[in-house]
Order: sequence, then structure tokens, then C-alpha cells
Amino acid sequence: MSEENTQPTPEPGEDQAPADAMDEALAELLDEAAAGQQSAEASAEPESETDQLKALVAERTNDLQRLHAEYANYKKRVDRDRALSRAAGIEAVILDLLPILDSIEAAREHDELVGGFKLVAEEFEKTASKYGLETFGEVGELFDPQIHEALMALPMDGELAGPTVSAVMQRGVRLNERVIRPARVGVADPDA
Repeated sequence: MSEENTQPTPEPGEDQAPADAMDEALAELLDEAAAGQQSAEASAEPESETDQLKALVAERTNDLQRLHAEYANYKKRVDRDRALSRAAGIEAVILDLLPILDSIEAAREHDELVGGFKLVAEEFEKTASKYGLETFGEVGELFDPQIHEALMALPMDGELAGPTVSAVMQRGVRLNERVIRPARVGVADPDA
């Protein structure tokens, strides 16, 4: 063996203080390293807990935003459905009342709309118009097949710009700009 690798072994009577000091220094270094590793682990745990809490908060925030959007969409849908139901109810009532409106119009044409009945008829028409009801179809209007129903061809005097309403058999009815009954008319056509 070489002399470099061999260390003198202390004799039982020699002082062992330098070896003990080295052992203590080594033990201190090992303790410091272990303490440093534990503090690093301890500091890593709160960071991972913080990261976990941040992830949980982000997840809950996303859930809350999604829930809020679903509620907003639900509310819009319910409001739209409520408005459609109300409009359908009004239309059903107006359709049931059309014969009464036709009778009032016929009484007006024959000058039989007088006295208290006239006041009732005017109030009835005013209430119906409050809900968007309007009547249309006058002699002299240009014929429009989307709002008029031609029942017959009738002659009409004068210069005509195109097919024109020459007689009104039954007035048309619109409810909120939607035709619920076309006007039944006689049409004069200059080309015929």
C-alpha cells in the first residue's frame, strides 16, 4: 500500500481533540443542510397550498361566471316567452272580438251608431287600439296582395296608377303591424 492513503492511527493515549472537532463540524454541516432542506420543503408547501388555493378560487370564479351567464340567458328566455304568451293571448281575444268590431263598422256605415251605443263602440275601439289593433282597407288605395284579398273585379272611373281598391267588403285588421285578417276588396285594374 502507498503511504498517501494511510493515516496514522492515534494511539490510545494521544489527544483526540482534532478528530472530535472535525466530527462536530461535519455534524453541524449535516444538521444545517437538513434544516435548509426542511425549510425549503416547508416554504414549498405554503407555495403549493397557495397555488392550490389560487386554482380553487379560479375554478369557483369560472363556475360562478358560468352560472351567472346561464341565469341571464334563462331570464331573457323567460321574458321573451312571457312576451310571446302575452301577445298570443291578446291576439286570441282580438280574433274573438272581430265579429263585434265588424258589427260596429256595419252600424256606423248605416248611421245606426247613435246615443249611448256610440259611446260604448268608441270606447271599445279605443281600448282595442291600445293593444295595437288597427283597421285598414279604403277605396282608392293601391291593391297590395299581401294585405288585400281580391274578391271581384269592379270598374272604376278615372285615371288609375295600377290595380286599385274600388270597393271594400270587409276591412282588414292589423295587430301590432302584423296582418291578422286581410281586407276583402273589389279591385279595378286599368290593364284589364
